[in-house]
Formats: sequence, C-alpha cells, structure tokens
Amino acid sequence: MDEETLQGGNTNSVKRIGDRVHRNSGPWTPAVHTLLNTLHAQGIREVPMPVGFDAEGREIVTFLPGEVGNYPLPAWLWAPEIVDDAGKLLRRIHDASVSLIGEPLVWGMEPRDPIEVICHNDVAPYNMTFVDGRLSGLFDFDTASPGPRIWDLAYLAYRLAPLAEDTEDCGLALNERLERIDRLTAAYGKPFGRIEVLETMAERLNLLAIYTKKRAEETGNPDFSQHAAMYERDRERILTYR
Repeated sequence: MDEETLQGGNTNSVKRIGDRVHRNSGPWTPAVHTLLNTLHAQGIREVPMPVGFDAEGREIVTFLPGEVGNYPLPAWLWAPEIVDDAGKLLRRIHDASVSLIGEPLVWGMEPRDPIEVICHNDVAPYNMTFVDGRLSGLFDFDTASPGPRIWDLAYLAYRLAPLAEDTEDCGLALNERLERIDRLTAAYGKPFGRIEVLETMAERLNLLAIYTKKRAEETGNPDFSQHAAMYERDRERILTYR
C-alpha cells in the first residue's frame, strides 16, 4: 500500500499505510505501548492501539479517524462541548494510568513531582482527532511520563481556553476564555482553582521556553526561537490574569 504522510503530533515522520500508522520509535516506545495497552484494557478506545514494529523499526499503531486540530484552527474547535469532552477524556486517561506508577519503564520525559498519574505532556488540539465537531481521540504519547494531574490540565487549558498568542483570533473575549478554564476543570472533576491552573500554566511555559531555546541552538531552526519567544510573552501575560 502507498504511504500517506500525516500532519499533527510531534514527530516529523508519521506515515499512514491502510488503517495503520507507522512512526519513528525510541527508547520510550515500549513504555508508551504499555500505557496504550493499559488504557485500552480499561475501555479507553480514544487512543491508538499498539500493533508492533515494521521492518524499518518504526512503531505501528492503529489509525484514529477524524479531523486533526491543525493550524489554521477551525472556528468550531471553540465549541464549549469540546471543552467538556477534553476534560472528561483527560480524567479517564489519567485515572486509567495510575496502575503504571512505579513500574520500571523508560519514559520520553523526566518524571515530575508530585507523581499522581502518567501525563501525556502535550494534550492539545494538534494531538487530537474530531468527528462531527466532537472530540474523538488523543494521540502522540511519545512525551508521556509520570507527573501531577494539573500539569496536563494546565497545558490543555492554555491550548483550549485558549490563551496562546497564536490563537488570539479565536473570537472569544478574555473573560470567556478564562471562564473556559473553569469549565475544563469542572469537566475534569477535580477542585483545581483558576489561579492554580494559571500559575501551573506559567510554569509550564517557562520550562517550554527553555527547552525550545535549546532546540533552536541545537538545530539552528529559527522557528524554535520564535516559539520560545511566544511562550515567554504568553507566560508574562498569563501571570497578569491571576
């Protein structure tokens, strides 16, 4: 079968062959497959199912049908129902991952205290699929690692409230976007306060800016420098919303 290059996610080389997706693998891939199998065993069908590896050493997972939330982001993405869907799905994934805490697995990122769940670490529309205007899937778990629940929730809020500079044209007023943080937290079902979410969001953006600057130095890619600068601006602005 012909290979189709897919967009979305963190990996530069993602190919679809039939109903399977072939992705570059790494030392973290066995841990990711263990996580995905654990999620499926607990009834979560909104994530890919590991199949194995191909002759080139690429991992093979099942294809999630639907539209990926790639840029330019569509207006329907800001429907309040999607906020509810995202909060509920993240809670289900987190709860189902608890059994893996303490297992001797090699993750794509360092664990972060307090360790409560296995975090996806990049929950955002560009790693999601949508069918008929509703959230239908979450993929690209390569950066998963043990950490606190709010670490994932805060980044999801950053991308889905949204508060990122590259989503300023979403058509929502600031008060509406801040209220969507509360709605997301309510859908997740834990009593995180808005200030706590915003402060965690700012902390995440600070670390993300540091990481992206390093990537810019390593690769010479100016896009990384631009992204790092955006994260820094976003961090400063978000801290004023507390």
